[in-house]
Amino acid sequence: MDASTHDRGSSAPRLGEPVPLRHEEIRAVIIGLMLGMFLGALDQTIVATALPTIGRHFGDLGDLSWIVTAYLLTGTAVTPLYGKLADVHGRRVTMLAAIGIFVIGSLACALAGSMSALIFARALQGLGGGGLMALAQTIIADVVSPRERGRYQGYIAAVFALSSVGGPVLGGFLTEHVDWSLIFWINLPLGLAALGMTASVLRRVPFHPRQRSLDLLGAALMMAAAVALMLMLTWGGRRFAWISADCGALLAVSAVLWGLFAWRLARAADPFLPLAVLGNPVVRTAALAGACAMATLVGMTIYVPLYFETVLRLSASQSGLALIPLMSATVVFSTITGRALVHVRRYKRMPLAGLAVAILALAALAIWPDALPIGGVLTLLAFIGSGLGSVFPVSTVCMQNAVARHQMGIATGAANFFRALASALLVAALGAIVLGGLGGESGTPIEMLARAASGPVLAHAFRFVFLACALVLAFGAAFVIAMEERALKGPARHSAEAGAPSAPATPIPSAQEAPAARGRPGAGTP
Repeated sequence: MDASTHDRGSSAPRLGEPVPLRHEEIRAVIIGLMLGMFLGALDQTIVATALPTIGRHFGDLGDLSWIVTAYLLTGTAVTPLYGKLADVHGRRVTMLAAIGIFVIGSLACALAGSMSALIFARALQGLGGGGLMALAQTIIADVVSPRERGRYQGYIAAVFALSSVGGPVLGGFLTEHVDWSLIFWINLPLGLAALGMTASVLRRVPFHPRQRSLDLLGAALMMAAAVALMLMLTWGGRRFAWISADCGALLAVSAVLWGLFAWRLARAADPFLPLAVLGNPVVRTAALAGACAMATLVGMTIYVPLYFETVLRLSASQSGLALIPLMSATVVFSTITGRALVHVRRYKRMPLAGLAVAILALAALAIWPDALPIGGVLTLLAFIGSGLGSVFPVSTVCMQNAVARHQMGIATGAANFFRALASALLVAALGAIVLGGLGGESGTPIEMLARAASGPVLAHAFRFVFLACALVLAFGAAFVIAMEERALKGPARHSAEAGAPSAPATPIPSAQEAPAARGRPGAGTP
């Protein structure tokens, strides 16, 4: 058989191998994935405005935080596991399983008869929701080459922005005018639609099965270590003092489990996180840069509304609307940067310029937290969003560009896992900054202290919140600088520009196809 027969770029694909998807087919896949991503992202925010009503319904206000925490704990812990399962068993079956678990968890939430049952159901829901975002990014990487992939990253940013702003609004409306259980019932038709849309189109997604085993012990150690660390970050400063035996015990347990996980990685024949992925400098720096940007975005979406309400004296609804410049700029510049990746060779300059602008904007907010007019604050938030948006497509595409296809799922899952951990760490740090700045004690609700404090005290506390975010973005810029600027794999530029709209996209060559692919122009550097 001629070598060209094995070439994915030839017109005659190998027997049994999925043909490259055309652009209209890619759009169908993207729409199905967006609905799945929206389900996972929405349920992290939609419950926020319904929590007081749920607490009164069950007569239990003390355990309300667990409705959010249970989802985040399980969702964060299983993210890299989904990536590994997708590499071993295929994207379609893993994505459908994640959506199915999420729908079952949503049904259990809607039917919960007690607070304990609702918390358990939320944990089950998180087991499904944790894989939706990472699997969607992995599937996009399967159907579009790195050179072309950035243009689709704007869809992911749009889903995240819509869920962040629309989730609390929708949750409040359904809770106030209908019933709080509707925030979970609504997931059933959406989830079934996502199952129907993805079940057929994902059959065409290229997948190269490999005989690999799943390191269950390594997966269990990593998830247990993450849960212990997340519990410490969640309870620290709220249920327990940061300097306490309880937080120290959780941190020690997490450290021991991480140590055992590292030991397992060094000895397993097929480790849960391959050392080739962890040791890849591009994967490491790109994942850390994306984690810094995501942590800043999550931290600001949580604490900026409190800043609006307590320092600038806006209403709750006005505070939600005031987040639109931040989220909109993130989506717009994520889309612009993603599309520019097709044409720009020195692509690191885009996130570096964006991060510089975002750091300067955060510095301005730190210097004048209560002296700027509302229009000036909104403009600065738009600058911050533009900087954050420029990081996400570059970090994701460069990370996926640096690994082999059979490691795409686990690398993407691990990157999303570290983004979630970084977000939890920064949110905890910002909470401690605000609590300390207001002179509160552990266990005291921050919102209560903020609304009782004077304007100058509040401004002083939020000054350090913005400085902390600027510091995190400075670390993100350092990681971007350290990241190697490799050529993106994909079709030659002239062929991409000359192709008709229905021309097939060019996926990354698999490990078996790599020798033949190296002889083709535009194959890129592995």
